[in-house]
Amino acid sequence: MDIQVRKRQGMSIKAISRELGISRNTVRRYLRSERVPEAQARSAKPTKLDAYRDYLNGRVEAARPNWIPATVLFAEIAALGYSGCVRTVSGYLATLKPVPKDDPLVRFETPPGQQMQVDWGAFRLNGQRISLFLATLGWSRFNYGVFVDNEQFDTLRDCHEQAFDAFGGVPMEALYDNMRTVVQQRNAYGRGLHRFHPGLNDLAHHYTFLPRLCRPYRAKTKGKVERSIGYIRRSFFVPLVSRYRQLNQPLDLVALNLEFARWLAITANARVHGTTGELPCDRLEQERAALQALPPTRLAGPPRPGQVERTLTKPFPVEILQHPLSVYEDLLEAI
Repeated sequence: MDIQVRKRQGMSIKAISRELGISRNTVRRYLRSERVPEAQARSAKPTKLDAYRDYLNGRVEAARPNWIPATVLFAEIAALGYSGCVRTVSGYLATLKPVPKDDPLVRFETPPGQQMQVDWGAFRLNGQRISLFLATLGWSRFNYGVFVDNEQFDTLRDCHEQAFDAFGGVPMEALYDNMRTVVQQRNAYGRGLHRFHPGLNDLAHHYTFLPRLCRPYRAKTKGKVERSIGYIRRSFFVPLVSRYRQLNQPLDLVALNLEFARWLAITANARVHGTTGELPCDRLEQERAALQALPPTRLAGPPRPGQVERTLTKPFPVEILQHPLSVYEDLLEAI
């Protein structure tokens, strides 16, 4: 097109050749042609990712309609021998489904030991609804969570006590939304004076923390725990369930919590947090100095028969920390 335009402008073949840096014969051939010649297709060069494209395709398909982050899939194929960079993986996955950008959020920071944010997350396992109890310390961003089969108050109480054990102390306040096991009536005794669940009142008095509520229709007030639930869904739950589905292996609530405890310890709480720029587990060590001391006894008493004691301050069982890489190898071989 440049040649045709320059020719119409009155330039000679020699001048066009000199300006575009091509031979005169090339100029003549293009001028005689009635259409612009098509570019010749170049053969694609082999890349380090080629051997893992089928694996990535299979993982993406198994997770639909959900999406597995590129960092998670990069870690999986790196364990299988991939030596390329995460950007290459991210670029390839973008061709399968572009990842939308998150909306910017205004963050409200609290000092160490001040606030814990608590929320339930709804998930489905084997066709059944399960719930994730998640507690996030506001300053350190350290997470404690457990998957349960109900959201009754006794379960909420037990989860709180396990979270305080994991943190090694009690924050000054806990922030909730309007869950029925927390508040019975907002502003019952005046503006900002709510009627809390009697069991939560007992729990708060025993552990000396102040329960607080988000403003109605302002769930993002507790955005730290909300974003953590989304992170857990994308980076832990969807990849894990899809992997078990591909291998036709059963996944029950006990196995899910074993996997989750391991993932929290070696991934979620041991990664560089995007906001603080530090490891949540390292910041927890600093925040513990500002937490209130644990009471000598639990409000709920000793664990019920069959209940598994799960605290992150105690060493993990070997089966939690040693996840077999053969799971990924079997999956790659099957694909």
